[in-house]
Amino acid sequence: MHRSVSNESGHRENNERLEFLGDAVLGAVTAALLYKELTGKPEGELAKIKSVVVSENILAGVARELQIDGLLLLGKGEELSGGRQKSAILADAMEALIGALYLDSGYKAVFAFVSRWMGPEIDRVLDNRHHQDYKSLLQEFTQRMYRNYPVYHLIKRSGPDHNRLFWIEVRINDKTFGPGMGKNKKSAEQEAARMAYEHLAKDELEAGKAGERYAPEEGQ
Repeated sequence: MHRSVSNESGHRENNERLEFLGDAVLGAVTAALLYKELTGKPEGELAKIKSVVVSENILAGVARELQIDGLLLLGKGEELSGGRQKSAILADAMEALIGALYLDSGYKAVFAFVSRWMGPEIDRVLDNRHHQDYKSLLQEFTQRMYRNYPVYHLIKRSGPDHNRLFWIEVRINDKTFGPGMGKNKKSAEQEAARMAYEHLAKDELEAGKAGERYAPEEGQ
């Protein structure tokens, strides 16, 4: 689903035309959703909100939720460099998917698909919560630093169906973080990811400062 298949195969295929179409269709559907939901917003504010909703990071997050990263066709070099977790590649794949769905099933099907998967992202943007996708941040961090992925474990659940609570831990290499608690598995995973990401990012920052402190001065 990425723009190119491995050059080792002797040929090159790409999804750039589908990405172009999907970008346009996604923009149209998102604009329609915002126009209907935000009746009091002027054109300028609608445009700003739309640009965030269809941004690379948000599209990549939806692609990960749909597990599109496991379906990508990548060249060997891109695979080895962690291409499956690169936001730009995942965002392009989402646009190509939307373009293909439009050609296959028409605007009505695309509208339903985008409404289902992008509707929650619109709500997050409006609530200013879109920058707090800690699962995506943690996954990108661990892929970059350790070349592996976080593993989430449900350790406890309690309460009746209408008021259930979940506790989830996340394991990275030999370290466990959490548990994060939430009213559903997704929110508990986000909380566990937040704990892990903030701890690991802090360690990386402190290590960087220590390296600067003990680095030899220029000319020594």
